[in-house]
Amino acid sequence: MRTIYFNGFGGPEVIEVRDVPAPAPARGEVLVKVRGAGLNRADLLQRMGAYPPPPGYRVEMPGLELAGEVVALGEGVSEWRVGDRVMSITSGEAQAELAVLHERMLVRIPEGMSYEEAGGVPEAFVTAHDALFTIGGLRPGWTVLVHAVGSGVATAAVQLARTAGATVIGTSRSADKLERARELGLDHGVLVERGGPRFADRVKELTGGQGAQLILDFVGASYVAENLTALASCGTLVGIGLMGGLMGTLDLGLLLRRRLRIEGTVLRSRPFEEKIRAMQAFRAEVLPLLAARRVRPVLEAIYPLAEARTAYERMERNENFGKFVITP
Repeated sequence: MRTIYFNGFGGPEVIEVRDVPAPAPARGEVLVKVRGAGLNRADLLQRMGAYPPPPGYRVEMPGLELAGEVVALGEGVSEWRVGDRVMSITSGEAQAELAVLHERMLVRIPEGMSYEEAGGVPEAFVTAHDALFTIGGLRPGWTVLVHAVGSGVATAAVQLARTAGATVIGTSRSADKLERARELGLDHGVLVERGGPRFADRVKELTGGQGAQLILDFVGASYVAENLTALASCGTLVGIGLMGGLMGTLDLGLLLRRRLRIEGTVLRSRPFEEKIRAMQAFRAEVLPLLAARRVRPVLEAIYPLAEARTAYERMERNENFGKFVITP
């Protein structure tokens, strides 16, 4: 089969398309012909040697989510049949013509949704739902602050939060991305200047001085001080990404006085059963919304396998609003 392959660690120049032996499903596993595979920032980090996959997955073969057609069943598989349309998160090797997944990780693609659309769903919507509800405990009437609002996870989070009855504030360094996010239900956009993050005062102004009960942060260190200031009393900051650095200064006095909570999250390295629980929650609470088109995947562009390097280069330049999807 053909796959995206990193011939070393580095920039986009290490990306190539290579033929490798096709995988075979073991007991409880399903072989899927991949029709669409979302590109995520974790794939860029893996290419640079900064985010290796868990044991059992090849560091040279990226890809954390996919959609496709079941083409073979391992021994003991009972829920799926050859020809079923499915999608799933995975810990790697999704940007290839074939992929093996455990049967319990698969979710059926809603009627009317294309493989390309579905390829951009799992990582974005499972991560967003987990951060908003399982970790963040989102309730109707809350204000949610979503940073980097043009990212794949953020575009999913905006829609899910609005559907749940929240008021959503988003930040971006791009006025265009803020405007596009309004079409997804964003209530207020805050443009973050490059000279230094300043958004807490605007969040307080928009919330009558209260602040946001929940913040989803993809930036990390450079936003930590403003995030704590922007939180409402007893609010929760969920850290999802580290684009702005690993190490920041934390005002513990503010943390204690305002009874704030900071949670970190990552899907890729979770134990298998925890991933299953996240997928089950997605199946029960998000899949019906996708099927009814109350929320939708947001695709920036679709690239065939041979042009995947372009998608990587564009993501590195932050040119995406929503997802790039690769079609093997």
